[in-house]
Amino acid sequence: MAAVKTWDRETVEAYQRDGAVCIRGLFDPGWVRRAREAIDAVLASPSELAIVASRSDDPGLFVEDFCNWRRIPLMEELARSSPAAAAAGALMGASQVRFFHDHVLVKEPRTRQHTPWHQDQPYYNVDGFQGCSVWLPVDPVPRASTLELVAGSHRGPWFLPRTFLDNQAKWFPEGKLAEMPDIPGAREAFPIVGWALEPGDAVFFHFLTLHGSAGVEGPNRRRVLSLRFLGDDIVHAPRPWRTSPPFPGLEKELPAGAPMDHPLFPVVWSPPMRPG
Repeated sequence: MAAVKTWDRETVEAYQRDGAVCIRGLFDPGWVRRAREAIDAVLASPSELAIVASRSDDPGLFVEDFCNWRRIPLMEELARSSPAAAAAGALMGASQVRFFHDHVLVKEPRTRQHTPWHQDQPYYNVDGFQGCSVWLPVDPVPRASTLELVAGSHRGPWFLPRTFLDNQAKWFPEGKLAEMPDIPGAREAFPIVGWALEPGDAVFFHFLTLHGSAGVEGPNRRRVLSLRFLGDDIVHAPRPWRTSPPFPGLEKELPAGAPMDHPLFPVVWSPPMRPG
C-alpha cells in the first residue's frame, strides 16, 4: 500500500479498504512546531492520567498522557484548526467530526518497550464505526520504530484488550472477546503495513485497526501526538470499568446509545458549504 499525499478518492478508498493510510507532508512546519511544543508542555507538566508504560529495568522510558486539550491551548488549536480533523472527516466519509481526545506517546532513546499489538476501540467508552486516529510524529521515525498496522483488521472482530505490561484483562472479562492473534510469532501471515516517517507526515487509522510498534534504538527519540476523532455513527457506550482514557461521571449526562453531543467532545469539522 503506497503512501499518499492528500485525501483524494484513492486515499479515501485505501483508508476504507485497509483501515490505515499515510499522508506525507500534511502538517507544515508551523503545525509540526505547535505539536512539538504541545508534547513538550505535557512532558513538563503531566496530567493525573500520565503513565509510565515501560518496565523499571528498561534503559529508556515510554511515557503516555491523555486528554490535555482543555489545559494546553496549543493542543486545542491542533484539534480544532490543524489539517487533522478535515482529513479524518474525509477519510471516514463523515458529515461532521467531533474531537474525542489527545494522546501523547513518547519513547526516549534506547527504550526497549514494544507497544503490544492491540485495537484502540475496546479500551474506549464508544460504539460505532466512524472512529479515526491520527499518529503525528514530531521526530523522524525509522521503519524499525514506526507504527505498524494490519491492513483490513478494522473490519473485525474485536479482540480482548489487555494491560500492556502485565497482560491483564481489566476491561472486558476473560473469554468475552476473541484473544489477540500471535502477530509477532507469525508476521508473514498478516498484511502488515508501516512507513518510515518525517515530521509533517501522519498515519490515519481506524479505531479497530490492529497496530503496535517496537522500541527505539540508539540516540533516537520518538515523540508522537495522536488525535482521536469521532464521526456520525459514534455513540456513548458506558462501561462498568475504568476506560482508557476515563471520562468519570459521563454516564450521568450521556445515556448509553446517545450521540457524543457534549462539551468534552466539540465539533471540530464539517464539510464546507458548496456555493448555491
